[in-house]
Amino acid sequence: DIRKKRTRFLVHYPEIKMSQCTSHDLVKLGFRLSVMIESSTYSLRTNEKTRGNRTLPGAISKKTMNSPANNKPPANVAVLGSTGSIGCSTLDVIAAGSSRLSVAALSARSQLDRLVEQANQFGPSFVVAADEEQAAGFDFSALPAGTKVMTGPDALETVASDPGVDIVVAAIVGSAGLRSSWAALDAGKRVALANKETMVVAGPLVRKLVDERADMGAELLPVDSEHGAIFQALAAGRRSDVKRIILTASGGPFREFSTSQLEDVTVEQALAHPTWDMGTKITIDSATMMNKALEIIEARWLFDLAPDQISIVVHPQSYIHSMVEYVDGSIVSQMSPPDMRLPIQYALSYPERWESPADDADFTRPLTLELFPPDFERFPALQLGLDVARSGGTAGAVVNAANEAAVQSFVDGQMKFTEIVPACRTILENHDFDPSPGLDDLFRLDLWAREEITRWVCT
Repeated sequence: DIRKKRTRFLVHYPEIKMSQCTSHDLVKLGFRLSVMIESSTYSLRTNEKTRGNRTLPGAISKKTMNSPANNKPPANVAVLGSTGSIGCSTLDVIAAGSSRLSVAALSARSQLDRLVEQANQFGPSFVVAADEEQAAGFDFSALPAGTKVMTGPDALETVASDPGVDIVVAAIVGSAGLRSSWAALDAGKRVALANKETMVVAGPLVRKLVDERADMGAELLPVDSEHGAIFQALAAGRRSDVKRIILTASGGPFREFSTSQLEDVTVEQALAHPTWDMGTKITIDSATMMNKALEIIEARWLFDLAPDQISIVVHPQSYIHSMVEYVDGSIVSQMSPPDMRLPIQYALSYPERWESPADDADFTRPLTLELFPPDFERFPALQLGLDVARSGGTAGAVVNAANEAAVQSFVDGQMKFTEIVPACRTILENHDFDPSPGLDDLFRLDLWAREEITRWVCT
């Protein structure tokens, strides 16, 4: 049995001779070799990262993340969207664990001053200014020596697939992040996915790509606190024993608003999230609960669930990040103080756990945790998310693009808060549905849906 496992290892790592194949090497394939020198007996314990007959997304890794114990060079990380809230939190994690992680590349669309500041702190090989027009008028002379400037959307794909990059943190907001995530997976990288739109728009295609590139090392690990929690809770049982997952939602700033109060919501009110400090788009998505709708769709494809296996519960404290219910009635949750650095770090360190820069839980003080059923009438985005998860095909791409454009129209004062979700549903119901689209079809419909929102605003 031991020699069989060694043979399987050598298929993937031919440079290692049979005589050099150690138990540490076998761990890379998910096996732990326990050598017992008692009566010259050997025992092999398998540590399968599977549940039932299905592999959990990202659960089988042919790479071993670095730790002080193995004295390997740090893993090279490309942080795409480094100036946003997720990007900045990622850099906090990297700074706290500098012996394990190194910054290979950073990217930003508009905050180029901050991008240069980050480059001077972390010394990446590349910085990418995704907006070519803004980059053309910016002075990059303050960048550190040895850091190369690249511009335009294509540069994101180049960096994401660069051989010198081990992990790509996909933190670009919206469907703009799909191409670079795709390029990274296609090149066999680990993708720490904060960009939920990648799975919302192209979930089935992305899953297929990960399967096809698994032998190259492609992995997809969730960064969203909710999906990160589900990923961890799924490790508590067999995949076939999962009854459902329960995504928690803070409820946003308007959890207790009446329908009439929602009619008069301002941009400033929508941006005042009670728990999380996030970017403009995701904060407004949280206020409409469209963010949770997108997470329903993402979970559908990321964890290969039936739509009826996904539930929502409102949890204002954002302490229980999500739960998995098993067929025997057991419910397993992942809990921690609300801090995005924790799920980010686990996506970088998996399967290891490191000390975190996030605050520890303080159980010396009283703690109240509340759970409420969601209100589908006041927040119709939730039903929209479930409907799209059931439909699949082109539905996710259309709703996502319509929502991105509608949110921007609301920010620009061209649309009411309560018009965002109805506009998205109308455009969904009037598009030419395709149950099995290709990537080009999805990008085409993305543009179409945005144009339809412009027409909606004009009428």
